[in-house]
Amino acid sequence: MSENLSTQIQLAARPSGWPTHEDFHTATVALGELGPGQVRVRNEFVSVDPYMRGRMSDARSYVAPYELGQQITGGAIGRVVASAEASLQVGTVVLHQHGWSDLVQDAADTFRAVPETPGVPLSLRLHILGMTGLTAYTGLTAIAGMQPGDTVFVSGAAGAVGTAVGQIARQLGAGRVIGSAGSAEKVGLLTSKYGFDAAFDYKEGDPRTQLAEAAPEGIDVFFDNVGGDHLEAALDAFNDGGRAALCGAISTYNTAKPAPGPNNLSNIITRGLTVQGFTLGHYLHLSPEFNEKMSGWFAEGRIVYDETIVDGIEHTVDAFLDMMRGANTGKMLVRIAPVRAS
Repeated sequence: MSENLSTQIQLAARPSGWPTHEDFHTATVALGELGPGQVRVRNEFVSVDPYMRGRMSDARSYVAPYELGQQITGGAIGRVVASAEASLQVGTVVLHQHGWSDLVQDAADTFRAVPETPGVPLSLRLHILGMTGLTAYTGLTAIAGMQPGDTVFVSGAAGAVGTAVGQIARQLGAGRVIGSAGSAEKVGLLTSKYGFDAAFDYKEGDPRTQLAEAAPEGIDVFFDNVGGDHLEAALDAFNDGGRAALCGAISTYNTAKPAPGPNNLSNIITRGLTVQGFTLGHYLHLSPEFNEKMSGWFAEGRIVYDETIVDGIEHTVDAFLDMMRGANTGKMLVRIAPVRAS
């Protein structure tokens, strides 16, 4: 393998409904010589995330859509393998947003050096110790204003963000934590590993009915990753003054037609609810606070995690499509094998 050939996954077409492999293109690109202040990074893990589906459509959002014929950008972590910048030496571990490729080259200020801690896999910087964990913390604290004793409901609770939300809520003193997931196995994992007090399989019945059974005294906080019938269920179960942090609506990402809205929105008025959507870019100032608390919880063994790992940059689209269909438990990642010296 050449030291300057990059395998990149590009957007070939804008998906209509569910994405397919035909919507993507794998390209091999020869990188040029390093310019002043540039570094070259060999990725070790690449992230695939639900929000990426929105960027594949040419629609107004909080961030510009992906360009056709260009590489899919997003979180990744790797090591510097060549450098023309003194602040990032060869061997430095870096986080970046260049996304779906095995080798990337750009200005040094587009990469952020992170410590390599013994016993802490680098992949965790892409989820529980990184943006995923910060998303969970932000939604619970800055958006939903969770208080000790609150009953918290998390939709899509077995995913990367959901498992983080449940654990952080517990560390912040939640009185009861309830989650939904898409299989009996995931439901069992939520209660046996992640500290949820109750969980239900949304494929086995109406979420409204199942949430009412799991939270007979109502809920105070809702962290939503799903939308649709889960939002309706939460609106029915809320106590007066309840707060919802809307992080995602994966149930609607691949619908060809607009999905109908909840039929019980009047509860927002009659129960004095606060329902707020958020994106993490406006709350990055919470990173130091989150990092201090999460590093402590993690060091004390209070935080657990799962990863679903797919090997090979050429299988990135497979990983993305599987993640969108809920095949992952915890964080879905693509692992890129290190280059062996010949």
